[in-house]
Amino acid sequence: MSDSSRRVLTLTYGFAGSALVVLVMLFATSFWLFELNRQASEDLLSAREKRGALFRLMLTLQDAETGQRGLLVTGDPAYLEPYRSALPRVQERLQMVHAAFGNKGDELARIDALIDEKLQELARTIALFVGGKIGEALDLVKTDRGREIMDEIRSRIDQLVASTDADLSASARTQVEIASRTRLFTSFSALLILGAAVGAVVTILKYTRDLVAARTELEQSNLQLEERVKHRTSDLQSANDEIQRFAYIVSHDLRSPLVNIMGFTSELEASVSDLKALAADPALVALAAGQDSKRAIESDIPESIAFIRRSTTKMDALIKAILQLSREGQRVLSAERIDLSELIESITASVQHRLSDVDGRIVLQRPLAAIQSDRLALEQIFGNLIDNAIKYRRPGVPLLIDISVQSATSAQVAIAVKDNGRGIAPTDLQRIFDLFRRAGTQDQPGD
Repeated sequence: MSDSSRRVLTLTYGFAGSALVVLVMLFATSFWLFELNRQASEDLLSAREKRGALFRLMLTLQDAETGQRGLLVTGDPAYLEPYRSALPRVQERLQMVHAAFGNKGDELARIDALIDEKLQELARTIALFVGGKIGEALDLVKTDRGREIMDEIRSRIDQLVASTDADLSASARTQVEIASRTRLFTSFSALLILGAAVGAVVTILKYTRDLVAARTELEQSNLQLEERVKHRTSDLQSANDEIQRFAYIVSHDLRSPLVNIMGFTSELEASVSDLKALAADPALVALAAGQDSKRAIESDIPESIAFIRRSTTKMDALIKAILQLSREGQRVLSAERIDLSELIESITASVQHRLSDVDGRIVLQRPLAAIQSDRLALEQIFGNLIDNAIKYRRPGVPLLIDISVQSATSAQVAIAVKDNGRGIAPTDLQRIFDLFRRAGTQDQPGD
């Protein structure tokens, strides 16, 4: 990497890192301010609930007192309806106040006592009036104790309301301050991020201009390089074609005398069959060299012919392999969509009789992939792997071949073909990929 590219990357990473740090700070601060605002909102809602609970309690007590006064003034029991309606709600509203003011135990205890005393005063007055003791009921009212109790209840509730209003105002101010801080910090962070972005853009633009200039120069160099590559590729293709032709000619010319040797070997075998009848004649054995001649006819000559046949068979296989390599080098690969499961099932079906003979089986770990490739090449690859697994199995062990997908991406698929055969020694792992080289015990036919 050039110094210019390294400097541009350093500056770009620096600006990006600065923007990232600002973003992290913005996120952390925003979260902190959000928590503060949430707490202030909860305090605000709590203060509103406290205020509402106090007002509802006070209104309920006033309804009860209104019902008492209506009865005393008019003498009509119908005016007791507000009292009767308010009486069961007093305890309910009082419980709501206790729930809202959990930390005001002493003050609430005094209010509870006053409310109990007020309710007893109302009940006693109403009971006297309804029982016909109107004078006693009025005298009880004229003592002003009921008014004093109500005034004290109202005073204590007003104190709680004032305290709640103070909390309400404080929460509202807190929210305003948080909103102001949020705006200020967000604006400051936006300026920092904008500065980092502008710096990065300026750096990238400068680097882009340098890159365009370098690319233009590189294109000029590539034009010259392409010409040289085309020329050398043409020479290389010519040399490769010459090698292919040479391999074909050599293998073809070698095959002609080999065929002659194989033919004359067959004639020798036929002649030896005739000589074997002569070797069985007792007159031959009676000759001075008869015993040696008989041994040559019955063992030496057949052994030599067998050696010649094995050598010519091996050489014929090598020549055929060279011809096959020559043809494979000229074959054009044709890509098509191939379902690997179907391909391997087809190969498995073609060797099923051999698998049955050795008590073997092939396990496909589905699903296998569908890929774009050359069908014939894949059939050769998987066919050779399965064929080798069958040929080089471990004696006395049922053969198991496992085929599965190891990894798959949009660009390539890795297929594993495993078997429990005799294996390959680590020292031979590279050797087996050399042309006409084999490893291990040579007890199976092959190239």
